[in-house]
Amino acid sequence: MQVFWEKGFEGASISDLTSAMNVNPPSLYAAFGDKETLFLATIEHYAKSRSDQMCPEQKTAREAVETYLRFKADILTGAGHPRGCLLMVAFFTATSASPKLQAVLATKRTEARENMKERIKRGIKDGDVPVGTDASELADFYTTILGGMAQQARDGATTRTLHAVVDRAMTLFPSKSN
Repeated sequence: MQVFWEKGFEGASISDLTSAMNVNPPSLYAAFGDKETLFLATIEHYAKSRSDQMCPEQKTAREAVETYLRFKADILTGAGHPRGCLLMVAFFTATSASPKLQAVLATKRTEARENMKERIKRGIKDGDVPVGTDASELADFYTTILGGMAQQARDGATTRTLHAVVDRAMTLFPSKSN
């Protein structure tokens, strides 16, 4: 996972991967078949290890989105792994990958967006988000903010900088008084 996260799909060589996994190329091919299948397994592992953090349960949709964005700011800039988001690195570094790989990456992005949209829709139903709010539009906005945060983290932004982005972005979350 570290190799793909640092170098992306296309930049990670078989030599890089076998070295990191402490196996020889025939063992990698025997276990996964090819680099793409290994990458797909890596993406699944990465997504599952973070799926329970998507818009965590909070009293309001606003609190859920803000908590999620702050959690991501901390993870994106955290120690112990490359900066940024593996899925965003994959998006930008697998441009010539197979249609299957492109579809998996698109599905992962869609799942994250849909999870946020559903939490916002629940906020509308619960009365903490104004009726008439377009949950899809709002989820698109915050997903875009998250993508920008991931890229900024990859470019060296600090946790403090990303929390300031969250502060600004949350000023645009609709409230009952708007």
